[in-house]
Amino acid sequence: MPFRLLIPLGLVCVLLPLHHGAPGPDGTAPDPAHYRERVKAMFYHAYDSYLENAFPYDELRPLTCDGHDTWGSFSLTLIDALDTLLILGNTSEFQRVVEVLQDNVDFDIDVNASVFETNIRVVGGLLSAHLLSKKAGVEVEAGWPCSGPLLRMAEEAARKLLPAFQTPTGMPYGTVNLLHGVNPGETPVTCTAGIGTFIVEFATLSSLTGDPVFEDVARVALMRLWESRSDIGLVGNHIDVLTGKWVAQDAGIGAGVDSYFEYLVKGAILLQDKKLMAMFLEYSKAIRNYTHFDDWYLWVQMYKGTVSMPVFQSLEAYWPGLQSLIGDIDDAMRTFLNYYTVWKQFGGLPEFYSIPQGYTVEKREGYPLRPELIESAMYLYRATGDPTLLELGRDAVESIEKISKVECGFATIKDLRDHRLDNRMESFFLAETVKYLYLLFHPNNFIHNNGSTFDSVMTPHGECILGAGGYIFNTEAHPIDPAALHCCRRLKEEQWEVEDLMREFYSLKQNRSRAQRKTMSSGPWAPPAGPGTPSSPENHDQPREKQSAKQRTPLLSCPSQPFTSKLALLGQVFLDSS
Repeated sequence: MPFRLLIPLGLVCVLLPLHHGAPGPDGTAPDPAHYRERVKAMFYHAYDSYLENAFPYDELRPLTCDGHDTWGSFSLTLIDALDTLLILGNTSEFQRVVEVLQDNVDFDIDVNASVFETNIRVVGGLLSAHLLSKKAGVEVEAGWPCSGPLLRMAEEAARKLLPAFQTPTGMPYGTVNLLHGVNPGETPVTCTAGIGTFIVEFATLSSLTGDPVFEDVARVALMRLWESRSDIGLVGNHIDVLTGKWVAQDAGIGAGVDSYFEYLVKGAILLQDKKLMAMFLEYSKAIRNYTHFDDWYLWVQMYKGTVSMPVFQSLEAYWPGLQSLIGDIDDAMRTFLNYYTVWKQFGGLPEFYSIPQGYTVEKREGYPLRPELIESAMYLYRATGDPTLLELGRDAVESIEKISKVECGFATIKDLRDHRLDNRMESFFLAETVKYLYLLFHPNNFIHNNGSTFDSVMTPHGECILGAGGYIFNTEAHPIDPAALHCCRRLKEEQWEVEDLMREFYSLKQNRSRAQRKTMSSGPWAPPAGPGTPSSPENHDQPREKQSAKQRTPLLSCPSQPFTSKLALLGQVFLDSS
């Protein structure tokens, strides 16, 4: 008789059969290869069901085997699942979907779209797929990764969001019409995460396209939130973007706030920005001082620090993974184990869990197959190798397959107490949940590259190193290759540098020609070289002084122009001025 896993559901216990590869009585860890294949099968059951029953709608309705538009009308599940296809090794389907998206997705539509969701799912998904295209065998155009059809689509989608940032504070509205901009009468109240979750995608977009507007608006929004924190260092949940006044003053790490903190850390790593990291570390001190109790994080009043909601929200489960990124492993593991006990109690994480009562909160009993606890397990397993983290992955696979799997995909669990299902499969199930599960069980995936291998790409402007690892996941689990940002950023800076050198070179040639003409025509009628002429020694250095005033910061990698070429040009300066 096979061993069985006992998972308590409140007062009821559900028996889930354990498959080959799960730990036996000797406590052996789950077999990663076995669960990797199980996760892959989960993905294709959901993905194929979407294609057969829901495409081109945004998302699948798995109970009625049809589709519906949710966050716009973008074939959202296809965009969200694209980079997961490559992580699972399916290059042929990746290539096919790239063509489908180019032919079918249009952002010039009269649709009210969430600024936050469009950014993390659509812009983030397209940017990630663009940067992974060459690895997936797509024939990329000249100039890639600084140009390409998916990059142009991402830029078009992001430009549709820019009108939302045109507020007195620089903090964006939550909703924008893709055709007409912000609707008159649109509510100015936006959640904190909806303001502070743009720097990863928008800075990447600015670096790849050379247009600074995206990174600029994202940074302004981040700074306005930072300036709006309370005297005790906390931010609330919702704010009026016209007045900068806090509307909801509950402070915590969960829903409505979560990815703001996440993007301070990930933005700091992606951009090597010490200021963003310093901001997060200051927040972290306040969070620890006022919200941290017995390795749980509560909700408190942002000005007083008094407890307002002693609950754990499933969205908070990203926090241990975020802590691992800054090296706070011990605290992260303790909090993770608290969250894991809730999973074991219900076979999933309810949206709200009352910490004092040890049970679900009314009307918040559902589990929409969220990824956050699995995400933290993946990060922590990379950091520690603790087999407990693989056990969470095993439990997630067993629970989701047992409770949520239906004929047409995987359905949201409406109530973890009795396992009633809801007729929705969110696109993040394929973008995040399955992806993090697969990466948890696949230690040798290219995403985990430690820099031992990389790809060298020749662009029209020099050599570019990609795929060396260090991928930064946006909050929808779309991986961004940080090296790509420097490929295109360097292009602009070096172009200016070469232009300056060539301008000086031609100026020197012109001066030499004039000097030769002056020698040949020297006589009593020849005009003297006055202080206002270009050949005057007093003015010879003026262009260099002006150039030094706008001198750029040192480049992060070797310039594309060979040093010997620059020396040849600069050498003429030395010769002519000697």
